[in-house]
Amino acid sequence: MKPEQLPLLNSVSAPAIHPDGTKAVVSVVRPDFDADAYVGQLWNVPLDTNKRPRRITRGFRDTSPAFSPDGLVLAFLRSDAEGKAQLFVVESAGGEPQQITDQHGGVNGFAWAPDSHRVVFTSRVAEPGRYGTVDGVTSGSEDARLIAVNQYRMNGVGYVLDQRQQLFVVDVPELGGEPVVIPRGRAAHEQPGAKVTGVPDARQMTFGESDHEAPCFSADGRFVYFIAALHDGHDDDLVTSVYRIDATGGEPELIKPHNPKLQTVTAVRASTDGRSLFFTAQDLGDTGRDFVARNSVLYSMPVAGGDAAALTDVEHLDISGPLEPSGPDSVLLLNTALGSVELLDVTAAGSLTPLVHGARVVTGATVAANGEMAVSFLDASTAGDVASLERGELRLLTDFSAELRNSSRVSEPLDFQAIADDGYPVNGWLVLPDGPGPHPVLLSIHGGPFSQYTGAFFDEAQVYAAAGYAVVMCNPRGSSGYGQSHGRVIKERMGTADMQDVLAFLDAALSAHAILDADSVGIMGGSYGGYLTAWTIAHDHRFKGAIVERGFLDPVSFAGTSDIGWFFGGEYAGATPGQLVAQSPLAVADSVVTPTLVIHSENDLRCPLEQGQRYYALLKERGIETSLLVFPGEDHELSRSGTPHHRKQRFEHILAWWARYLPTASNRVTG
Repeated sequence: MKPEQLPLLNSVSAPAIHPDGTKAVVSVVRPDFDADAYVGQLWNVPLDTNKRPRRITRGFRDTSPAFSPDGLVLAFLRSDAEGKAQLFVVESAGGEPQQITDQHGGVNGFAWAPDSHRVVFTSRVAEPGRYGTVDGVTSGSEDARLIAVNQYRMNGVGYVLDQRQQLFVVDVPELGGEPVVIPRGRAAHEQPGAKVTGVPDARQMTFGESDHEAPCFSADGRFVYFIAALHDGHDDDLVTSVYRIDATGGEPELIKPHNPKLQTVTAVRASTDGRSLFFTAQDLGDTGRDFVARNSVLYSMPVAGGDAAALTDVEHLDISGPLEPSGPDSVLLLNTALGSVELLDVTAAGSLTPLVHGARVVTGATVAANGEMAVSFLDASTAGDVASLERGELRLLTDFSAELRNSSRVSEPLDFQAIADDGYPVNGWLVLPDGPGPHPVLLSIHGGPFSQYTGAFFDEAQVYAAAGYAVVMCNPRGSSGYGQSHGRVIKERMGTADMQDVLAFLDAALSAHAILDADSVGIMGGSYGGYLTAWTIAHDHRFKGAIVERGFLDPVSFAGTSDIGWFFGGEYAGATPGQLVAQSPLAVADSVVTPTLVIHSENDLRCPLEQGQRYYALLKERGIETSLLVFPGEDHELSRSGTPHHRKQRFEHILAWWARYLPTASNRVTG
């Protein structure tokens, strides 16, 4: 894959299956260089393989499809090139989409009511005078912010204390009815006070000083359940809980387990039989902040509160939502496991059935009333596709990566296991370029750290392999998918077993594969991967070059500049100044001799720009060959969801760096 082929990366949403099981609808979104944005539409995917998928909308960016429970209406989010997403509906048989929200802050997510006549949605509500709510008041002329809390910013959003996410309910109009006519001319003059927009009024349901997340209706439609942090002292911990509010309005009610723990709840869903409430949560220890390498657990409790039963094993399963109903008292969920993401079916009684596993990353699934199931997934050969699940086997329904495969070779990752010096097994992959070798090697380290590489299609590895590099990537201790104890090894010990593991994996790959050039090795990583790259090159000087991207490089200053700085460093590295310095790449940067490219984004609030600037300045002062590459307008997610132009430019700069310090036959400095 070449950087200019980014527009061939079609990402596929979780599928919305029609209640009759005949079809699913997904959004297919891709980077577009002309728009310098992400564009995409909804596709109809028949479950009958004799029929072809087809595009059914033509918006700039249409996402998040969901059928009404009666199957008559399809709802989705639509964004134009400049605006935020709004909620649209269209008859499921086809027709012209109708806009039903006009939120200043846009719509971030939604859920249908069981009666198919109402939708609950989330939207940020700005304080008056901020974020363009008053004409002529730009961001630079807004009133000053007086801040007295920990949780006031969020990467990718900016300030949040003055634009909390709230819940709204909107009635879905009769789609076959007469369209609203906007008064013009004489009629508009005769009705000067009338505001006719053609968009139904939405009713705000919540007003609390917290983001309100993941709403869903109760089975009878009387209540809306959601997740928020509305407890006393919520600014000093990471605890979130399940609440419910009457669908007609009122005050939120805490739905409290009888066996409470300090937890952060991440997803909630009422069972369709109306008896149980499913939710996923992570324990936070005794402080409400100990989030390090905590697996998410699926719980079930009565809908009004009561004993909460853990339905999945906390040590070996790491569960995520969105908790799609699969029966009267069961849900579908995802499990991060051994470099894959599995699909599981779990009942309120605790019966667990694996549905999709192996070398795949499942991204979503839904079940129709007749048992038909649609699944979206990635694997080594696709960046996203849809399949039906029949008798335990996936039957492919789409091929959205065909053009990418036809225009460039997709290098399939090779599974590999190494043994660290202390006997610990380390799992990962080797992605090889074409040709007999010997190939220069790039050791790539993932972020997180409680995250994982998988064997699924990864654009970074494919671009580097196409340029002639063998890519080595693994899941060292600290990663997710291998149990909590695997992830918590590096708590207050960053740069120990994790560095040992990535170097052991690199050495084992070099030893086992003669086509790898052991004398031509580079190292690179982003976020925590940037941390471990910077830490490693201060202790191991074999590398011809390094790339430190959006790194967590100084735990001391991180505490005062990052959106998560008030808790992250203290939980991962330790609470004392001595612990922070002992695990700081900046503190050992005097030992670096490796040529290093530092990449950062101006709007990164997760690992702020000052982290990269200070690291670069120290290397520069010491005479180390270094450059600082800064992307305007981008945040921590540049490599995944930055503008297409910047993503392409990032790849070009990375390849130019390696052409200089680690040249290949197809990637070298010319002229």
